[in-house]
Amino acid sequence: MSRRSFVSIFGAALVALLSSKVALSADLSVEQVRDRLRSASASARADFSGMDLSDLDLSGIDFRHAHLQRTSLFASKLVNCDFRGGDLRAANLNGAWLMGADFSGADLTGASLLSVVVLGGPVKKMPVFTAAKMAGVKMIADLPGADLAGADFRDARIGVNIKNQGMGQMRTDLSNANLSGVNFAGADVSRSLMTFANLRGSNLRGANFSLVKLSGSDLSGADVTDTDFAEADLQGVILRGVVGLDKARGLASALNLDKAVR
Repeated sequence: MSRRSFVSIFGAALVALLSSKVALSADLSVEQVRDRLRSASASARADFSGMDLSDLDLSGIDFRHAHLQRTSLFASKLVNCDFRGGDLRAANLNGAWLMGADFSGADLTGASLLSVVVLGGPVKKMPVFTAAKMAGVKMIADLPGADLAGADFRDARIGVNIKNQGMGQMRTDLSNANLSGVNFAGADVSRSLMTFANLRGSNLRGANFSLVKLSGSDLSGADVTDTDFAEADLQGVILRGVVGLDKARGLASALNLDKAVR
């Protein structure tokens, strides 16, 4: 098993260990979930709002015609599930297996995605979050190379919480990810890995990018007004056409600013 796979699976186990709620059993069986979805449609959606569907193997299920607001999918296997355009507001996806899952256009506002599992097993495809609504989410995940283009991460909390790092630092990895047009306004992504990420045309206004490893990333045309880059690594970062660079914060302590491309 690779080190990254071990860290990802270890992270999910850690979430289970530290979770304040340990579900004894889910509200429905896998077959009951499938039965409800068989008769669902765009005009008559299956309603799982507020239910506990934790620790179930729901792999391959089409949830496009489902309401999953406040639903607990804690530690469930959601491999290759279809959530496109779905309602997952305030859902609990902590420790969930998301390999190959498609969240394009889904509403994940206020959801929690701590230590999700995206590596290991036969499915190697990263989950997709293109144009997803993720304002206010809490997320710690390994998503190198993932597609999050156009996603809305306003006021999201993706950065490392140092107070919770007693068992080793876990951080969000968005290296080589497609983050073009993403809205990070007001988000905390501190200490994340974003090397060689595509951030072209993104909105970083007021975001906390302190200690982020941005080396080699492309910020062409991004808005960095009031963005905090304190101790961020800017080696090779493309800053052509960046808006508000003169109003960005923390540049005096940023690393390798002289090696950025302007």
